[in-house]
Amino acid sequence: MSTMLIFVIVNISITTGTVHPINTYVGIVTFLFMDIWMIGLTRMGVRNIAFTREEHTLIHIAVVTASTVAFNAGFGNYLLGMRPEIAKQFGGANTEQDINDPNMSWIIPFLFVANLSGSCLLIPLFKIMIVDLNLSYPSGTATGHLINNLHIPDGVTQTKKQVRVLKIFLLCSFLWGFLRWSFTRGVGCGLVLPIFGQEAYEHQFYLELSAAYIGIGMMCPHMINVSQLIGGILSTAILWPLIEAKKGDWYSSELKASSMYGLQGYKVFIPTATIFGDGIYNLVKVVGRTFFGLYNQYYKKSSGQLSFDKTCRVARFQYPIASGFLVLIYIIFLVIIIVIVNHLLPWYHVGVIYIITPILAFCNAYGCGQSNWSMASTYGRMAIITFSAWAGSSHGGVIAGLTACGMVMNIMFTGSDMIQEFKTGYMTLTSLKNMFISQVIGVIIGSILSPFTYWLLCRGIQDVGIPGSTYPTPYGLIYRNMAILGANGFSHFPKHCLTLCLVFFFGAMIMNFIQDSVDQKWAKFIPNPMAMSIGVLARAIGGAPDSVASNFVLDMCIGGLIIFIWQKIDGISADAFGSIVASALICGEGLSTISTSLLTFGRIKPPVCMKVLSKEEMKKLGI
Repeated sequence: MSTMLIFVIVNISITTGTVHPINTYVGIVTFLFMDIWMIGLTRMGVRNIAFTREEHTLIHIAVVTASTVAFNAGFGNYLLGMRPEIAKQFGGANTEQDINDPNMSWIIPFLFVANLSGSCLLIPLFKIMIVDLNLSYPSGTATGHLINNLHIPDGVTQTKKQVRVLKIFLLCSFLWGFLRWSFTRGVGCGLVLPIFGQEAYEHQFYLELSAAYIGIGMMCPHMINVSQLIGGILSTAILWPLIEAKKGDWYSSELKASSMYGLQGYKVFIPTATIFGDGIYNLVKVVGRTFFGLYNQYYKKSSGQLSFDKTCRVARFQYPIASGFLVLIYIIFLVIIIVIVNHLLPWYHVGVIYIITPILAFCNAYGCGQSNWSMASTYGRMAIITFSAWAGSSHGGVIAGLTACGMVMNIMFTGSDMIQEFKTGYMTLTSLKNMFISQVIGVIIGSILSPFTYWLLCRGIQDVGIPGSTYPTPYGLIYRNMAILGANGFSHFPKHCLTLCLVFFFGAMIMNFIQDSVDQKWAKFIPNPMAMSIGVLARAIGGAPDSVASNFVLDMCIGGLIIFIWQKIDGISADAFGSIVASALICGEGLSTISTSLLTFGRIKPPVCMKVLSKEEMKKLGI
């Protein structure tokens, strides 16, 4: 299961960078795989062994942790931002000290130590957050209820239906993934549907019907899907044509299309500024709510008596893990990671990160407990600007900022996800000691499989990170631009680009403020700035028919439309099976991705090339 999900996550990371949280649907998928495993053991003559909810929880924690490591491994953002292919697109900051081609010799130990540091960081505080403050941790609570329901007699009938639906759509998604792969024999080939016409196709508006992105669209809020589509349409139809009309005035007409000093610079910097404005606004909001919530829960604490269930859970959560021992381990990890990244980041930078991260991780975990929203990626982006500026352009500031970002994100994401999964264990009465061991196993699996998966997917591909390629990795370019901005200031911006960036930066904040200020019935109709920026970037970095990056927005909108219509027709059925169908679509494509990657590894090519020809190509062929 970990292998399948890591393939899915790494593949999506290096195409679009948009990965939906997987915590909840892993529970039902785990049950399916263990059910198949138990049936297989029984038919082989092994006696029927009961599959307990504690075992279910431990497997779930290991799989989610391994997937979290893959999500934060950086193959779609900060690690890719170090590559020479990304650096060449900008035209500046591509000296030897600003480039590092990541390899497994340091990535695997880096991921292992950074993520285990995150695990050690918040263990002393888990009881305060889960028991004393009684934070909800929505995903962890939902998963705990799901696992409990799967292991009680009353839930058997519903579970059988869900597992049957899961199997059917898992198989359909797997076969559809193979069918799509069979049409990708050559460059620019792929099973695409240009239903909006030739001109729309040339602007990357076409359908590919990726099962994974349809599933993700079914899980995402409707406004997220719509916001991405709005961002793509407005940028393609209005913003970029207006800027392109200034060619020769705002930027040289002799520049290449991929030059960051020309139109491509606007296409990257403007959505980056929007993402940064959205992130800073939400960071301030979450930190403010954190301290306000702490004040209320400590000084207005209810003195009511604990229920029987909660008393049992509290008693189960008493396994002692000495805080002093964890602090010692944390310091040892600090020394080890200084050695690992010594060629990328000065030791005193690492020391500062390890000193301030516990405070930030606590705020992040507390906010995640209230809103189910981790701000670790925002803290990571702030680390890029801070540490790249501190190191300076003449001392490898670009690489220093990107490395600091990876360290902060890995530590904080793992810490907040650990508390989330401990909430699941709290709901299912799982041993704290066993949960910690399960998480360590997940970190080991993720740290080894993630780099291997990236190597397997990108083996022999030299254009990773190039717009229009199979793996355009949009966030690699964004994160590198943030590092360059921190190291060099605004000297690399095209004319008037800084002004436009400031307009969109504050515009994102204003949109968020309006959304938080108006009544909820109106707020749900206000587009999300972050999602709009992703839609803008999809148009900026897309271009190849076999690249999902340029068309995933439409696939996600189809998924959102499916679940919307389903809820209107039969809301009860949609609530019971919607997430199951979405999970099956995502996991089925993950299995097909693994299979086709192994075929590619064995130098087996797809049998057919399907390609939509441009008008010029059709004229050459006499069509």
